[in-house]
Amino acid sequence: MAKKNEKRGLGRGLSALMADINEPATNADAPTQPRSSERLVPITQVHANPDQPRRSFDHVELRDLAKSIRTKGIIQPLIVRPDPNNKGDFQIVAGERRWRAAQTARLDVVPVVLRDLNDVEVLEIGIIENIQRADLNPVDEANGYHQLMEKFGHTQEKLSEALGKSRSYLANSMRLLNLPSAVQDMMIDGRLTAGHARALVPADNALTLAKQVVEKGLSVRQTEALVKRGDVPPKKSARKTEKDSDTVSLETDLSANLGMKVNIAHKDGSETGVVSISYKSFDELDALCQLLSATRAAGSK
Repeated sequence: MAKKNEKRGLGRGLSALMADINEPATNADAPTQPRSSERLVPITQVHANPDQPRRSFDHVELRDLAKSIRTKGIIQPLIVRPDPNNKGDFQIVAGERRWRAAQTARLDVVPVVLRDLNDVEVLEIGIIENIQRADLNPVDEANGYHQLMEKFGHTQEKLSEALGKSRSYLANSMRLLNLPSAVQDMMIDGRLTAGHARALVPADNALTLAKQVVEKGLSVRQTEALVKRGDVPPKKSARKTEKDSDTVSLETDLSANLGMKVNIAHKDGSETGVVSISYKSFDELDALCQLLSATRAAGSK
């Protein structure tokens, strides 16, 4: 028997799901009543999805939502599926924020709409729903794209078509994951914007520069200039060399296209040099080899 939904395209069926999520209540001030497609289930039988792309939640916003839920109930139901790890329970597909706020509000039951979805669809829906609502920080967004590509084999082209994002946008987003975890934390808590962080990706001393950007309140342009300049003294045993702006720009373009960190090192006084590409997994190495092989094959025609 073939696996269910194995050939479904990225995001297919999302419109039906979003119709359930976005259907307006007839009276927002009235107590929540389940519609025909809904049911009320004990909140203790509802569990978060461990692959949920969003990892951070604003505690102040959750507290405010909990106050609203105490007064009006949950207007929009949670979308759930049968929990693959707990028989008889449910796993959240969309609506984890409402579920967390409902726990704070001490609700005993929550309204849900049950859907039969596989792991790929659940992750796709979680990412697309949050992105459409501008609800993910840059790191969670990049991790979501990375999960879709690495875990489920989606290509940048397929993601671009489904999400309405350009391939360069997706590549630049995932490049943020090459930054040190401390710099990523600055994006998560809002001290550093995605624009600032993208400018820091080529820097070897990204954390040091990120701290300067935050402390001095630098603009993105100023951050780019800071990265080109560098601000860490070289080791005594090493000779400091500065890359020209064209080289830095080329490194940035190549890194964005490949989704991997690229370094170009020219030899002084010659036209020769070394291009190095850093990969973080065998999957990335395999993807690079396929790309180079395809390029070579195209060039031989």
